[in-house]
Amino acid sequence: MMNQRNSFIIQTIIWLLLLFVFYLVTSHKAGELVIFGYGLLNISIFYLSYFFVTPFILSKKRYYKGSYRLLVIIVVSVLIKYGVALIYESDVMYYGENYNKRYTDTQYLWSAGLVSLFFVLLSFCLRLTHNFFIQEREKRMLENEKLAAELSFLKSQINPHFLFNSLNNIYSLTYHKSDKAPEAILKLSGIMRYMLQESDDDRVQLKDEIAYMENYISLQQLRFKEEIAIDYKIDIENMELRIMPLLLISFLENAFKHGVVTNKEYPIRILIEVVNNRLHFKVSNFKNKLNKDQVSGIGLENLKRRLELGYPNQYSLMVDDKELFYSSELFLYL
Repeated sequence: MMNQRNSFIIQTIIWLLLLFVFYLVTSHKAGELVIFGYGLLNISIFYLSYFFVTPFILSKKRYYKGSYRLLVIIVVSVLIKYGVALIYESDVMYYGENYNKRYTDTQYLWSAGLVSLFFVLLSFCLRLTHNFFIQEREKRMLENEKLAAELSFLKSQINPHFLFNSLNNIYSLTYHKSDKAPEAILKLSGIMRYMLQESDDDRVQLKDEIAYMENYISLQQLRFKEEIAIDYKIDIENMELRIMPLLLISFLENAFKHGVVTNKEYPIRILIEVVNNRLHFKVSNFKNKLNKDQVSGIGLENLKRRLELGYPNQYSLMVDDKELFYSSELFLYL
């Protein structure tokens, strides 16, 4: 509503300025009434063409209907101008230094027709420009909706994948009647609350994403009889920087799934630091040779696609897969 009002005000100002210029460059002999009358008539031609001609001409199926309307508008406008010229013949039809020359009827009709055609073409150009920006805006909206839908789908893949792994871990604890099972369920409950509530946003605070990962690590600690070996370093001054939710969990999942987690000589190394709003996140682990399944599942491909959609040309992802060690490293501008 406000945009329409602003557009109306802007258009009114532009037309008033054009009428004023028309008044300055036209002979005052014709009189203000005739001058502004012609101006209002040309403005009417513009809007009649804009709303009732150009939409049909731009539509292939209604091209002939638009052409017919265009012809009617030009003919009627020329006849009106010619009628006004005959009524005010001495003021309109004569020109020259002493107004001693007269337009022939043919000359005036051609002149009036060209002026009307000019305002028709002006409306046509404006309609084309307007349609172009509308189409571009709709195109961007569709692209954004498509990207949002794809991101939502990728995120939905993470949730059941993570839940499946976690429930397997809790099942193992309950099967062995471990006292850690209730605590594991409580940890999982907190993690799922974050996944269902906070992760609905496009971006979350970095502190929330890190807290989510730390809860995940705590849940994994409950899974093993031995204490897991983790070298965890964090260096972030501004925890309120925002990041796409559930973006970093794939690194950890891969390390716990395919790495040796209880070897204190080769611990899982986790580094999180931010320098000049650039996130550096690295996870490395010693490979578990007993685990023959070296496929990370949907995790890594999911992560790459989400980075492409959410941070185009703003990230660098490196994976180093050696015989004994595996590491993944992400540089990301927040």
